[in-house]
Amino acid sequence: MKKLYEKNELTFAIVWIVIYCFLQSIANSINEKIGIEYSASAVLCILQTIVLLAFIRKNGLLKRYGLCRPALPARRFLYYVPLVVLALGNLWNGVAMKYSPGGVLCHITCMLCVGFLEEVIFRGFLFKAMAKDNVKSAIIVSSVTFGIGHLINLFNGSGMDLVNNLCQICFAVAVGFLFVTIFYRGGSLLPCILTHSAINSINTFANGAGVTAEKLIIYVVVMTLIAVVYTLVLIKTLPKYPQTN
Repeated sequence: MKKLYEKNELTFAIVWIVIYCFLQSIANSINEKIGIEYSASAVLCILQTIVLLAFIRKNGLLKRYGLCRPALPARRFLYYVPLVVLALGNLWNGVAMKYSPGGVLCHITCMLCVGFLEEVIFRGFLFKAMAKDNVKSAIIVSSVTFGIGHLINLFNGSGMDLVNNLCQICFAVAVGFLFVTIFYRGGSLLPCILTHSAINSINTFANGAGVTAEKLIIYVVVMTLIAVVYTLVLIKTLPKYPQTN
């Protein structure tokens, strides 16, 4: 793995994106055979998290990929209040238990790992690899790729319908731009990882009863606007050049 990384960081990023998407896809069919929601997904995500974190630590890449404290004070990010709003947004229609007790545990575990994996892969590996040549292109590609990558949920057996998936993609693209802005300007990926993990984990208890396509679209538009406005504020107020600890 180290040899591939040293040879070509971009290829390394793409390989990990493929591995991650492949394992996420096959995990869904294994979950059904086991009979516990997200059981195989949780195990595979934990293993990937351990491997990636070990690789990053062993090769002294913690600061490069933002696994460190932010270089700027919280007030410069409006104390991250908009991130809290985004994280709690999934509870807009109330709380419900959608999974068995074992399924809840597995889903939360899986989603916590997904927050780490997707941020490190897309905002860390992919963005950093491309930013060496062109920062603007890196921002666009890492954000759009992250959003479009959710298209896989239509085909991996998750049961997600087209409208829900398109809403998910639009929101993910907007959040992708927000997270890469926080990482690039603030020097830390931790706020992004924590928010991403929170959004996914809290969704475990989201109530989908009575949610029509129209209501879902309105919700996604509101959340997307919050992400976009917050991104624009940060672009306007934070230093133009990346910060390091």
